[in-house]
Amino acid sequence: MTPMTPLAALLADLEAGRTTARALTETALARAAEGEGPRVFTRVDSDAALAAADVADGVRAAGLDGGPLLGLPVSVKDLFDVKGQVTLAGSVVRADEPPAAQDAPVVRRLRAAGAVIVGRTNMTEFAFSGVGLNPHYGTPKNPWDRATARIPGGSSSGAAVSVTDGMAAAAVGTDTGGSVRIPAGLCGLTGFKPTQARVTRDGCFPLSHAMDSVGPLAPTVDCCALLDAVLAGEAPQAVTPFPVQGLRLAVPRCLLLDDMDEAVSTAFETALHRLSQAGAQVDGVAAEDLIDEHYVARQAAQVTAEAWALHRATIGLAGERYDPRVRDRMKLAEAWSAADLVDMIHWRDAFIARWDRMAAPYDALIWPTLPTVAPAIAQVDADEAAYNTWNRLMLRNTRLVNVLDGCAVTLPVHRPGEAPVGLQVVGPRGHDRRVLEIAAGVEAVLAEMRRVP
Repeated sequence: MTPMTPLAALLADLEAGRTTARALTETALARAAEGEGPRVFTRVDSDAALAAADVADGVRAAGLDGGPLLGLPVSVKDLFDVKGQVTLAGSVVRADEPPAAQDAPVVRRLRAAGAVIVGRTNMTEFAFSGVGLNPHYGTPKNPWDRATARIPGGSSSGAAVSVTDGMAAAAVGTDTGGSVRIPAGLCGLTGFKPTQARVTRDGCFPLSHAMDSVGPLAPTVDCCALLDAVLAGEAPQAVTPFPVQGLRLAVPRCLLLDDMDEAVSTAFETALHRLSQAGAQVDGVAAEDLIDEHYVARQAAQVTAEAWALHRATIGLAGERYDPRVRDRMKLAEAWSAADLVDMIHWRDAFIARWDRMAAPYDALIWPTLPTVAPAIAQVDADEAAYNTWNRLMLRNTRLVNVLDGCAVTLPVHRPGEAPVGLQVVGPRGHDRRVLEIAAGVEAVLAEMRRVP
């Protein structure tokens, strides 16, 4: 299995007998045992994965329908319950919790679709950061520049690297403020954040009831659409790319475009130019009155309050076992009142209504997934101020979609070998299928700029 091979190509090889599920799984497991593997996974299930692969091969040999993912190695984030395993959530605090009595529905759906689950991927502790550092299990290095040791992005850090390094064909993560799209964007993957209600969160250790969502990280839009359908309990349908000719796209003019480094600015402007050449109507839309200092102050507040409510008792008993950067950010909500939380909820409702009115004339909105390429781990981890600055910057452009309860695809728009840069295609709540189709159309137009010159 070559890393980053589209799922359709792998399935075609399996069907034609050019490879087997066991061969794919053995390759994935071998990669997970070396290099970044020990930092990518908190647990690798070698025996169970090989047994599942053998079953998949038997089902295919018998000519039976084993599901749309039959024989494909897939990783799951360490937030999902797997029967007989402790759900660690990237922490050591939960090590003594009882094993899960049953698989989370998402895990059951993957198995029913024929996926081979290779293991549980590492993550930021309790999913509460966008940079991807984990002091307990180590931090996987970004595949783009391992010599510099750059951040993978979080919180689904191991999920992204498991795909880029061929330890899995695709991965399932969660996204509360960008935790699928940030690592996908920084590592050169496609990632999809669905409308929150689309995929059940039962059996998934929570961060924020208001904003948690479950989504895939994979090589292409088509791959993400296939995984998304399985996760949502739907029959997969081929994604028909939406024609870019005449497509109405809006670029919000506000802080979402601030602080871009040269690599991001160049790739983003080139992408806009290519889309315009292909016949898309690309408009700048004034959004400064929406994305202002009040938005900046409030966008993370509800998540922080919910995280504190969930963890305050455990922090009181075993706070020293938490990553202090995670614990201290949760404790910011300790001084907030119930009235403060009510104000946050009302602000969010009003904000969504105003944003939807602004976005209504357009098919989708687009902006950079992240304003910069991945910084070095040492740069982020230098001190508390550096960590907080980079964490806010990594979350800034993605968290907005969670506040809106919208759906979004991040697409890679850099050339092979260059620093990964992501472009976000964003739509409103419930428009998941349409956003995937638009993203597929954008992906096709931008394929030329992704080729080596």
